[in-house]
Amino acid sequence: MEFKHKSVLFDEAIAALELNESKIIADGTAGGGGHSREIAKTAKRLIAIDQDPDAIHVLNERLGDMPNVSIVQSNFSNIKNIISALNISKIDGMLLDLGVSSFQLDNGSRGFSFHQDAPLDMRMSKSGLSAYDVVNTYDEKSLADMIWKYGEEKFSRSIARNIVKAREEKPIQTTFELVEIIKASMPAKELKKGHPARKTFQAIRIEVNGELDRLKEALGNAFECLNKGGIIAVITFHSLEDRIVKETFAQWTRGCTCPKEFPICVCGNKPKGELLFKSKSPSESELEDNPRARSSRLRAFKKY
Repeated sequence: MEFKHKSVLFDEAIAALELNESKIIADGTAGGGGHSREIAKTAKRLIAIDQDPDAIHVLNERLGDMPNVSIVQSNFSNIKNIISALNISKIDGMLLDLGVSSFQLDNGSRGFSFHQDAPLDMRMSKSGLSAYDVVNTYDEKSLADMIWKYGEEKFSRSIARNIVKAREEKPIQTTFELVEIIKASMPAKELKKGHPARKTFQAIRIEVNGELDRLKEALGNAFECLNKGGIIAVITFHSLEDRIVKETFAQWTRGCTCPKEFPICVCGNKPKGELLFKSKSPSESELEDNPRARSSRLRAFKKY
């Protein structure tokens, strides 16, 4: 299967990085190389990072002949170790295009999609804890808490209860088996409000890949790796990711935190940088071409 992925907010993300021929840029989610190839055309050096071995194979095919590109299989949260291993002290920008790629969704064998029957997997790195492990070994409370926390699914309790009940008969092995359990856990009227498994699948995928924890680590580590004037640009696809990015950037741009009644500042806190813009969403024309882009947001921060 060809590695295809429609890069969301492509032009806006490239523009946010303020590229020039002196910059070293890291693409933390290089995927099929869409953003990476465009960055490499201008930047002095590109570090193309992805944890998915399928993506690394494709990146070597598509970008391997570009002398200014280094391809690294790792999680983007490891950016400090990655640049150290490449004998790079600082970078001038980092792009993160979060979430699951079109290739991962459309490749039935990976188990990301609730539209295709496949073994429960959802591992972006193809290693470690799988969706099968989560669904078949977590206790009922842990399942319910996870589905609520990462999926914001109001029927998390009944879904967890029915998962545990079903696996007492036999292990839950496929995506469609899980979809049917989720459907049976909701009132009939709820089944008409979009796909009933969307939130639960999101929650399990986030748990399997530790996505929110890795994002928090990546933002902090990337900030430390940035040169003065360096930029972090992040494309998010759901509110949990976006909230982390928004709050982190807000913290970095915040000045004095002393109470208003203090006559002078005693905290000494100064902004660490600025927002390049509040946020950007896809245009109507992009949404017509790629409906999966609907929930995406781009935010960008420049370090002082």
